[in-house]
This record gives sequence, structure tokens and C-alpha cells, in this order.
Amino acid sequence: MPMVSSYAHGTFSWVELGTTDSDSAKEFYGDLFGWTFRDMPAGPGMTYTMCALGAELVAALYQMGGAMKDAPPHWASYITVDDVDSVARKAAANGGSVVKEPFEVLDVGRMAVIRDPAGASFCLWTGKKHVGAAVVREPGALIWNELMTPDCEAAKRFYEATIGWTAQDTDMGPMGRYTLWKSRAEDETSLGGMMAMAPESQGVPPHWLAYFGVAHCDESAERAEHLGGKLLVHPKDIPNTGRFAVVQDPQGAVFAVFKPKMRS
Repeated sequence: MPMVSSYAHGTFSWVELGTTDSDSAKEFYGDLFGWTFRDMPAGPGMTYTMCALGAELVAALYQMGGAMKDAPPHWASYITVDDVDSVARKAAANGGSVVKEPFEVLDVGRMAVIRDPAGASFCLWTGKKHVGAAVVREPGALIWNELMTPDCEAAKRFYEATIGWTAQDTDMGPMGRYTLWKSRAEDETSLGGMMAMAPESQGVPPHWLAYFGVAHCDESAERAEHLGGKLLVHPKDIPNTGRFAVVQDPQGAVFAVFKPKMRS
């Protein structure tokens, strides 16, 4: 299991579940991904739970309350940046909004919460003691982050100017056009992706979707249903890439499971 000790600017490094029932979420994700959990005090009446795969941290969850008590359960995607304050200012100048101004998270890092011009939220992160997930791109760990938006061209302008990404479009055949986010156009490795929201997605707000690796997509999707989740997208193939499904957990947070295609 390859370990990650640092993240470059513009790389997705962490995901965090805000839920209405942390105990039930632990049961669901613990069974589905094999996670164990470490509760940590996070201020008066709040517990922040680290999710571990084996001995290594891969995600977190917390029970929403206070100012967030009316927010829907959700997975938040974190992007590592060199300077949270500078990038937050760029986000505001480029048509986004700063939902939470940059602030220190104890001694582990500095963060801000941003909403892009279409309304999709994400977090900026500059790690100190906590750089992010120690394991990625493995079964049970974060493997991909994907923006679902009604206006891909506007999103390209925003994220290129704010994060410094380069957008590269690719033809996915029947699935249509798909955009890959890269540090530079010549990079072989992509940082994330983007798709235009389909007409049948009417009423679904723009969002960043977190994908978790699994050993078997169909089995994991079936297990998620058995545990009380709902399949929003049943298992389907992505040509030459892998197989995925989109799941809503019992409290309502949405995520995807993904099994990459084995390379010959």
C-alpha cells in the first residue's frame, strides 16, 4: 500500500463527511470500506472522527450541528494549495465566493471553504501536521474527484484562474465530453475531472463528487444497498477506464465507488 507524505499545489488531498448521524455513518462506511474510526475532540460538544484504512488515515467525518444543522449531509473535497489566503482572494476575484474565510485548524493546517460561480463548494487546504490522506488510489481510499456543473466553460475559466489547473477535454463516446484537470497540459497524470450535468439532473445542485476505490464495483454497490444506501447510478462501465456506481448513503450524502480497469 503506497504511502503519501506530501501533496503538490492543486492536488486533492482529503475528503470529509458532514452527516446527521455519525454513529450510523461509521457502521455504513466501516462495513463498506473496512474503515476503523478514531474520535477526536474538536471544540465544545463536537467530535471529529478520523477514518482509517488499516493504520493509515484516509478521510474524516463529523456530525453537523450549530450553523450547519440545516445543511444536507455531504462529502467535502479538499484541494491542497501553497497559500490558502492568496487562493481564496483569487476565488472571490474570479466570481466565486468565500463561504468561510481562511482560518487555522489547531496546529494541523490552514483552510478556507469556497463556492465556485455555479455553486459547487470545495475546501482549500495548506497542511502542517496533517498533509491529507496517507493512502489514495487504493480500495477503500479516495481515488478521484469530479465536478458536476451546468457550465463547463465557465468552470474552466474559474478553476484555471483560481487554482492554476489546465483543462483538457476528451471524447468519452456515448458518455459525451469529459474534462480532465491537470497541472500542465503535458502531464500524463490527471488531478480530477468534470462533466456537464445531464438534463435528468434537474434539481441537483452543482457539486464535487468524491470517488472511492473498490476491489469489485458491482459487489460494493450491492453491499451499499444492503446496508441501507441507495444506488443513484447503477454500476456501469467507463470505456477503457473502469467501472463505477454512484451511491447515496443512509443519511443522504452522495459518493461514488470505482474499480479501475486493469492495465495490460
